[in-house]
Amino acid sequence: MLFGGIEAGGTKFVCGVSDEQLQIIERVSFPTTTPAETMAQVLTFFDQYQGQLQGIGVGSFGPIDIKENSATYGYITSTPKLPWQQYDFVGTLKAAYDLPIAWTTDVNAACYGEYVAGHGQGLESIIYYTIGTGVGGGAVVQGEFLSGFSHPEMGHMLMQPHPDDDFAGNCPFHHNCLEGLAAGPAIEKRLGVKAQTLAPEEPFWKIEADYLAQCVYNTTLMYAPEQIILGGGVMKQPQLLPLVKAAFLKKLQGYVAIPAIDEYLKTPALGDNAGLTGCLALAKKAADSPVSSTSVL
Repeated sequence: MLFGGIEAGGTKFVCGVSDEQLQIIERVSFPTTTPAETMAQVLTFFDQYQGQLQGIGVGSFGPIDIKENSATYGYITSTPKLPWQQYDFVGTLKAAYDLPIAWTTDVNAACYGEYVAGHGQGLESIIYYTIGTGVGGGAVVQGEFLSGFSHPEMGHMLMQPHPDDDFAGNCPFHHNCLEGLAAGPAIEKRLGVKAQTLAPEEPFWKIEADYLAQCVYNTTLMYAPEQIILGGGVMKQPQLLPLVKAAFLKKLQGYVAIPAIDEYLKTPALGDNAGLTGCLALAKKAADSPVSSTSVL
Protein backbone atom coordinates (compact mmCIF):
# COMPACT_ATOMS: atom_id res chain seq x y z
CA MET A 1 0.00 0.00 0.00
CA LEU A 2 1.18 3.50 -0.82
CA PHE A 3 0.40 6.84 0.79
CA GLY A 4 0.64 10.37 -0.57
CA GLY A 5 1.75 13.55 1.14
CA ILE A 6 1.56 17.22 0.19
CA GLU A 7 3.56 19.77 2.14
CA ALA A 8 1.95 22.92 0.78
CA GLY A 9 4.21 25.80 1.69
CA GLY A 10 3.84 29.42 0.80
CA THR A 11 7.07 29.30 -1.21
CA LYS A 12 7.06 25.74 -2.56
CA PHE A 13 5.01 22.55 -2.62
CA VAL A 14 6.64 19.22 -1.76
CA CYS A 15 4.78 16.09 -2.83
CA GLY A 16 5.78 12.55 -2.01
CA VAL A 17 4.69 8.93 -1.94
CA SER A 18 5.73 6.40 0.71
CA ASP A 19 5.24 2.78 1.64
CA GLU A 20 3.61 1.58 4.89
CA GLN A 21 6.86 2.16 6.79
CA LEU A 22 6.81 5.81 5.65
CA GLN A 23 9.87 5.25 3.50
CA ILE A 24 9.70 7.86 0.75
CA ILE A 25 9.58 6.27 -2.69
CA GLU A 26 9.39 9.46 -4.73
CA ARG A 27 9.52 13.13 -3.84
CA VAL A 28 9.11 16.22 -6.03
CA SER A 29 8.95 19.94 -5.36
CA PHE A 30 7.92 22.99 -7.34
CA PRO A 31 7.26 26.68 -6.65
CA THR A 32 3.96 27.82 -5.18
CA THR A 33 2.39 29.98 -7.89
CA THR A 34 -1.34 30.13 -8.68
CA PRO A 35 -3.78 27.43 -7.54
CA ALA A 36 -4.49 26.38 -11.13
CA GLU A 37 -0.84 26.00 -12.07
CA THR A 38 0.38 24.51 -8.79
CA MET A 39 -2.47 22.04 -8.31
CA ALA A 40 -2.13 20.86 -11.91
CA GLN A 41 1.40 19.78 -11.02
CA VAL A 42 0.16 18.10 -7.84
CA LEU A 43 -2.45 16.08 -9.72
CA THR A 44 -0.01 15.13 -12.48
CA PHE A 45 2.33 13.73 -9.85
CA PHE A 46 -0.30 11.65 -8.04
CA ASP A 47 -2.05 10.50 -11.22
CA GLN A 48 0.80 8.06 -11.84
CA TYR A 49 -0.13 6.29 -8.59
CA GLN A 50 -3.85 5.96 -9.33
CA GLY A 51 -5.18 2.73 -7.83
CA GLN A 52 -2.21 2.35 -5.46
CA LEU A 53 -2.69 5.25 -3.06
CA GLN A 54 -4.68 4.55 0.11
CA GLY A 55 -4.87 8.15 1.29
CA ILE A 56 -3.33 11.61 0.98
CA GLY A 57 -2.17 13.83 3.83
CA VAL A 58 -1.95 17.60 3.38
CA GLY A 59 -0.11 20.09 5.55
CA SER A 60 -0.89 23.55 4.20
CA PHE A 61 0.13 27.15 4.73
CA GLY A 62 -2.75 29.10 6.14
CA PRO A 63 -4.83 30.20 7.75
CA ILE A 64 -6.98 27.19 6.86
CA ASP A 65 -10.42 25.95 7.91
CA ILE A 66 -10.09 22.74 9.95
CA LYS A 67 -13.66 22.56 11.32
CA GLU A 68 -15.34 19.61 9.66
CA ASN A 69 -18.86 20.98 10.08
CA SER A 70 -17.92 24.26 8.40
CA ALA A 71 -19.08 25.13 4.90
CA THR A 72 -15.49 26.04 4.07
CA TYR A 73 -13.79 23.03 5.67
CA GLY A 74 -10.69 22.17 3.67
CA TYR A 75 -10.22 25.72 2.37
CA ILE A 76 -7.23 27.99 2.59
CA THR A 77 -8.96 31.08 3.94
CA SER A 78 -7.59 34.57 4.66
CA THR A 79 -4.03 34.02 3.45
CA PRO A 80 -1.94 37.00 2.32
CA LYS A 81 -1.22 34.97 -0.85
CA LEU A 82 -4.14 36.54 -2.68
CA PRO A 83 -4.68 33.91 -5.45
CA TRP A 84 -5.13 31.26 -2.74
CA GLN A 85 -7.69 33.09 -0.64
CA GLN A 86 -10.82 30.96 -0.12
CA TYR A 87 -9.34 28.12 -2.15
CA ASP A 88 -11.04 24.72 -1.76
CA PHE A 89 -7.93 22.58 -1.42
CA VAL A 90 -9.55 19.41 -0.07
CA GLY A 91 -12.45 19.71 -2.51
CA THR A 92 -10.02 19.85 -5.42
CA LEU A 93 -8.32 16.65 -4.26
CA LYS A 94 -11.63 14.88 -3.57
CA ALA A 95 -12.84 15.72 -7.07
CA ALA A 96 -9.79 13.95 -8.49
CA TYR A 97 -9.37 11.03 -6.07
CA ASP A 98 -11.85 8.97 -4.05
CA LEU A 99 -9.52 8.66 -1.08
CA PRO A 100 -9.35 9.68 2.59
CA ILE A 101 -7.76 13.13 2.76
CA ALA A 102 -6.02 14.28 5.95
CA TRP A 103 -6.02 18.07 6.31
CA THR A 104 -4.00 20.21 8.71
CA THR A 105 -1.48 23.05 8.83
CA ASP A 106 2.06 22.72 7.52
CA VAL A 107 3.55 23.15 10.99
CA ASN A 108 1.12 20.62 12.49
CA ALA A 109 2.30 18.17 9.85
CA ALA A 110 5.94 18.78 10.77
CA CYS A 111 5.06 18.32 14.43
CA TYR A 112 3.33 15.04 13.66
CA GLY A 113 6.29 13.87 11.59
CA GLU A 114 8.62 14.37 14.55
CA TYR A 115 6.06 12.76 16.87
CA VAL A 116 5.84 9.52 14.90
CA ALA A 117 9.31 9.26 13.34
CA GLY A 118 11.63 11.85 14.90
CA HIS A 119 12.60 13.12 18.32
CA GLY A 120 9.06 12.78 19.63
CA GLN A 121 8.88 9.00 19.33
CA GLY A 122 7.76 7.50 22.64
CA LEU A 123 6.60 10.83 24.06
CA GLU A 124 3.01 11.85 24.76
CA SER A 125 3.34 15.57 24.00
CA ILE A 126 5.52 17.69 21.77
CA ILE A 127 5.29 21.21 20.38
CA TYR A 128 6.98 22.20 17.13
CA TYR A 129 7.82 25.70 15.92
CA THR A 130 9.06 26.61 12.48
CA ILE A 131 11.09 29.81 12.28
CA GLY A 132 11.59 30.72 8.65
CA THR A 133 9.75 32.93 6.19
CA GLY A 134 7.06 33.05 8.88
CA VAL A 135 6.71 31.57 12.34
CA GLY A 136 4.14 28.94 13.21
CA GLY A 137 3.58 26.40 15.95
CA GLY A 138 1.79 23.09 16.29
CA ALA A 139 1.20 20.71 19.18
CA VAL A 140 0.49 17.00 19.42
CA VAL A 141 -0.81 15.55 22.69
CA GLN A 142 -1.41 11.79 22.89
CA GLY A 143 -1.63 11.57 19.11
CA GLU A 144 -4.10 14.43 18.73
CA PHE A 145 -3.54 17.95 17.45
CA LEU A 146 -4.21 20.76 19.87
CA SER A 147 -6.97 22.93 18.39
CA GLY A 148 -10.15 24.76 19.31
CA PHE A 149 -12.27 27.07 17.18
CA SER A 150 -9.33 26.93 14.76
CA HIS A 151 -5.69 25.88 14.65
CA PRO A 152 -3.21 27.69 16.93
CA GLU A 153 -1.38 30.77 15.70
CA MET A 154 1.53 30.48 18.11
CA GLY A 155 3.83 32.48 15.89
CA HIS A 156 1.93 35.64 16.75
CA MET A 157 2.43 35.58 20.52
CA LEU A 158 3.54 39.00 21.71
CA MET A 159 7.17 39.56 22.67
CA GLN A 160 8.89 41.90 25.10
CA PRO A 161 11.22 43.92 22.85
CA HIS A 162 14.89 43.32 23.59
CA PRO A 163 16.50 46.45 25.11
CA ASP A 164 19.11 46.52 22.32
CA ASP A 165 16.55 46.12 19.52
CA ASP A 166 14.78 49.19 18.18
CA PHE A 167 13.16 47.34 15.25
CA ALA A 168 9.43 48.13 15.10
CA GLY A 169 8.45 44.67 13.85
CA ASN A 170 7.51 43.26 10.46
CA CYS A 171 4.01 41.91 11.16
CA PRO A 172 1.29 44.24 9.80
CA PHE A 173 -1.13 43.03 12.47
CA HIS A 174 0.91 42.92 15.69
CA HIS A 175 4.38 44.40 15.00
CA ASN A 176 6.12 43.02 18.11
CA CYS A 177 4.89 39.44 17.82
CA LEU A 178 7.30 36.52 17.46
CA GLU A 179 6.92 36.40 13.68
CA GLY A 180 7.22 40.16 13.38
CA LEU A 181 10.50 40.22 15.29
CA ALA A 182 12.19 36.86 14.67
CA ALA A 183 11.17 35.46 11.26
CA GLY A 184 13.60 35.54 8.35
CA PRO A 185 12.03 38.59 6.64
CA ALA A 186 12.14 40.51 9.93
CA ILE A 187 15.86 39.80 10.24
CA GLU A 188 16.48 40.90 6.66
CA LYS A 189 14.41 44.06 7.00
CA ARG A 190 16.13 44.97 10.27
CA LEU A 191 19.72 44.33 9.14
CA GLY A 192 19.53 44.65 5.36
CA VAL A 193 20.93 41.16 4.73
CA LYS A 194 19.53 37.65 4.79
CA ALA A 195 19.91 35.70 8.02
CA GLN A 196 22.03 32.97 6.43
CA THR A 197 24.70 35.52 5.48
CA LEU A 198 25.26 36.70 9.05
CA ALA A 199 28.42 35.55 10.79
CA PRO A 200 27.97 33.21 13.77
CA GLU A 201 29.48 35.84 16.06
CA GLU A 202 27.09 38.57 14.82
CA PRO A 203 25.69 40.26 17.99
CA PHE A 204 22.15 40.08 16.61
CA TRP A 205 22.00 36.33 17.25
CA LYS A 206 21.71 37.01 20.98
CA ILE A 207 18.69 39.20 20.27
CA GLU A 208 17.15 36.50 18.07
CA ALA A 209 17.85 33.93 20.79
CA ASP A 210 16.12 36.13 23.35
CA TYR A 211 12.90 36.22 21.32
CA LEU A 212 12.98 32.47 20.75
CA ALA A 213 13.71 31.93 24.44
CA GLN A 214 10.64 34.00 25.30
CA CYS A 215 8.66 31.71 23.01
CA VAL A 216 10.02 28.58 24.71
CA TYR A 217 9.39 30.11 28.15
CA ASN A 218 5.78 30.99 27.32
CA THR A 219 5.19 27.57 25.78
CA THR A 220 6.70 25.75 28.74
CA LEU A 221 4.54 27.51 31.30
CA MET A 222 1.34 27.34 29.25
CA TYR A 223 1.51 23.74 28.05
CA ALA A 224 4.33 21.91 29.91
CA PRO A 225 5.12 19.71 26.89
CA GLU A 226 7.60 16.87 27.16
CA GLN A 227 9.63 18.37 24.31
CA ILE A 228 9.85 21.52 22.18
CA ILE A 229 11.35 21.36 18.68
CA LEU A 230 12.53 24.46 16.82
CA GLY A 231 12.71 24.01 13.05
CA GLY A 232 12.74 26.17 9.95
CA GLY A 233 15.47 27.88 7.99
CA VAL A 234 16.55 30.32 10.69
CA MET A 235 17.28 27.44 13.07
CA LYS A 236 19.85 26.01 10.64
CA GLN A 237 22.33 28.42 12.22
CA PRO A 238 24.24 25.98 14.48
CA GLN A 239 25.17 28.65 17.00
CA LEU A 240 21.54 29.62 17.63
CA LEU A 241 20.16 26.66 19.61
CA PRO A 242 22.79 26.87 22.40
CA LEU A 243 22.05 30.60 22.73
CA VAL A 244 18.32 29.90 22.98
CA LYS A 245 18.86 27.23 25.64
CA ALA A 246 20.99 29.54 27.77
CA ALA A 247 18.55 32.46 27.46
CA PHE A 248 15.56 30.22 28.22
CA LEU A 249 17.12 28.75 31.37
CA LYS A 250 17.98 32.25 32.56
CA LYS A 251 14.38 33.36 32.07
CA LEU A 252 12.92 30.25 33.69
CA GLN A 253 14.97 30.69 36.87
CA GLY A 254 14.25 27.10 37.89
CA TYR A 255 10.56 27.90 38.43
CA VAL A 256 9.44 24.51 37.07
CA ALA A 257 11.42 21.30 36.76
CA ILE A 258 11.81 20.62 33.06
CA PRO A 259 13.47 17.56 31.49
CA ALA A 260 17.18 17.82 30.78
CA ILE A 261 17.59 20.85 28.52
CA ASP A 262 19.34 18.94 25.73
CA GLU A 263 16.40 16.52 25.58
CA TYR A 264 13.75 19.17 26.09
CA LEU A 265 14.75 21.66 23.40
CA LYS A 266 15.90 20.33 20.03
CA THR A 267 16.04 21.00 16.32
CA PRO A 268 14.21 18.45 14.10
CA ALA A 269 15.59 14.94 13.82
CA LEU A 270 13.98 14.69 10.37
CA GLY A 271 15.35 18.01 9.12
CA ASP A 272 13.55 19.23 6.01
CA ASN A 273 11.61 15.94 5.79
CA ALA A 274 9.59 16.53 8.97
CA GLY A 275 6.63 18.10 7.16
CA LEU A 276 6.38 15.58 4.35
CA THR A 277 6.84 12.66 6.76
CA GLY A 278 4.01 14.04 8.88
CA CYS A 279 1.75 14.33 5.87
CA LEU A 280 2.47 10.72 4.87
CA ALA A 281 1.87 9.51 8.42
CA LEU A 282 -1.45 11.36 8.54
CA ALA A 283 -2.44 9.81 5.21
CA LYS A 284 -1.73 6.37 6.67
CA LYS A 285 -3.73 7.19 9.80
CA ALA A 286 -6.65 8.40 7.71
CA ALA A 287 -6.60 5.24 5.60
CA ASP A 288 -6.34 2.96 8.64
CA SER A 289 -9.27 4.47 10.52
CA PRO A 290 -11.22 6.94 8.38
CA VAL A 291 -13.97 8.39 10.53
CA SER A 292 -14.94 10.24 7.40
CA SER A 293 -13.25 10.72 4.07
CA THR A 294 -11.56 13.91 5.26
CA SER A 295 -11.05 13.32 8.98
CA VAL A 296 -7.99 12.02 10.73
CA LEU A 297 -7.91 13.35 14.27
